Amino acid sequence: MITSLSIKNYALIEKLTIDFSSGFSIITGETGAGKSIILGALGLVLGKRADLTSLKNKEEKCVIEAHFDISKYSLNSFFESNDLDFENDTIIRREILPSGKSRAFINDSPVNLQELQDLSVFLLDIHSQQQTQELSDENVQFDIIDAIAGNKEIITKYQLLLKGYKSDTSKLNALLKKQSEAKKEQEYNTFLLNELVEAKLKSGEQEILESDFEKLNNVEIIKESMSKSLAIANEEQIGVLYNLNEIKNSVQKIASFSTEYQSLLDRITSITIEFDDITEEMVRLSDRLINDPEQLNLISQKLQLIFSLQKKHQVATVEELLVIQSQLENAVMELGNMEDEIENLTVSIEQKKNDLNKLALNISNNRSVAIPVLSEQLIQILSTLGMPNVRFNIVLSASESFFANGKDELQFLFSANKGTDFGILKKVASGGEMSRIMLAVKAILAQYSKLPTLIFDEIDTGVSGEIAIRMGEIMKQMSQSMQIFAITHLPQIAAKGEAHFKVFKSTIDDDTQSELKLLTTDERIVEIAQMLSGTAVTDSALNHAKALLN
Repeated sequence: MITSLSIKNYALIEKLTIDFSSGFSIITGETGAGKSIILGALGLVLGKRADLTSLKNKEEKCVIEAHFDISKYSLNSFFESNDLDFENDTIIRREILPSGKSRAFINDSPVNLQELQDLSVFLLDIHSQQQTQELSDENVQFDIIDAIAGNKEIITKYQLLLKGYKSDTSKLNALLKKQSEAKKEQEYNTFLLNELVEAKLKSGEQEILESDFEKLNNVEIIKESMSKSLAIANEEQIGVLYNLNEIKNSVQKIASFSTEYQSLLDRITSITIEFDDITEEMVRLSDRLINDPEQLNLISQKLQLIFSLQKKHQVATVEELLVIQSQLENAVMELGNMEDEIENLTVSIEQKKNDLNKLALNISNNRSVAIPVLSEQLIQILSTLGMPNVRFNIVLSASESFFANGKDELQFLFSANKGTDFGILKKVASGGEMSRIMLAVKAILAQYSKLPTLIFDEIDTGVSGEIAIRMGEIMKQMSQSMQIFAITHLPQIAAKGEAHFKVFKSTIDDDTQSELKLLTTDERIVEIAQMLSGTAVTDSALNHAKALLN
């Protein structure tokens, strides 16, 4: 339960600190006095987004701090899983800086808004007039039934499984589409792959083939050139080798006279040895030259095949063709792997579908048990709120589709009077009837929820007199097991509270401020009397206020 609230520099509030007690508390005040500001501040504590317009003084930061007694609500696991310090008196603080930046803290540990929102689910529920209208929404109706049915854990399990089912289904559809497209290309890819495989390409072979082709294609010219060169090199008395030896012998005679001549001799000797080696290599190469038209034709064919493949695949080297061959092998193999993956996904989807159907059936069965309980309790409570002939026809019907909370479709039909047909809530229920139904729903859910605090924001819209008194009694009864706040304009409900707070505006030096104060017994009598008769309080109104309070 919330034990205190401190607000600084927020909207029309300069500084406010107020303590709260357990039980049933009332908040009253004229329209525009600032009740919505209090709710807005609580909303920030619960994780709603803030903006710079919330600051009263734009030069100072806004600080909102709320204390909660959570000692009885088994929240240790939440704090542990979020790496937060657990304190029986837990403090939540929001700060809005003049720069517009917002910060949040739980027990002085920085947290993000999502963590605040996750914790707020266990702390406090603010029921607004908008939520009353949302009672007509099918999802809200399911939430009510599921709370009574105890479906929370099973729906969480169902939703986790449904997420996996949808993910697998999405993957399968994408794979089937990819497979369809791949099959269209499969035949062509296989043809291209076989063409490359049959070519038996090897890295670096194109350069070797081109070299061999040039030699075989010009064998006569090469032989002629080699023979002529060898003749010049080896011819007696005028050949290059003979003359080099003659030069060497002549220089050798003077080599001992100077290091310079010795150097010349060394260089000539080196040239002679190198030239002798060259002539021997030329002899070997000449001996290996063979005029082989058949081999020349084979090399020519292989080169033509390589050139043709390079042109087809728009590349310039054998290495690039080998890369394409590898890619085609992977593409062909991927289709086979794809079929295995499709088969595995299909099996997984079918298993998940069976499990989902079982969970959905359990959810539906629990709802079928809960619906008569809900209907009976609604009728019982509403009969005390001036609706003695109210009837509900809550019908579940099975669907083939998987929804977020099961496979059921729901009709929540209502009739307020004898002789009238059932109809959809939002079409046949008046504003006052919707308020009473919503209060009845909240009263029923309070029996199944461990929520510490519930704030009703003008749930009494559209009712008055004796019905308002009975609504107040129901809220007071609810406060025996949880902390209840009611923001109201009705004196009948205000009189049922154990503590009464008043929101009012004051003006100090041309500055308007909203304030909240706990009323004393005498102040409370006057406040309720004003709610009865207006600003001019009469003796009759005072006596009526005292009677309501007693």
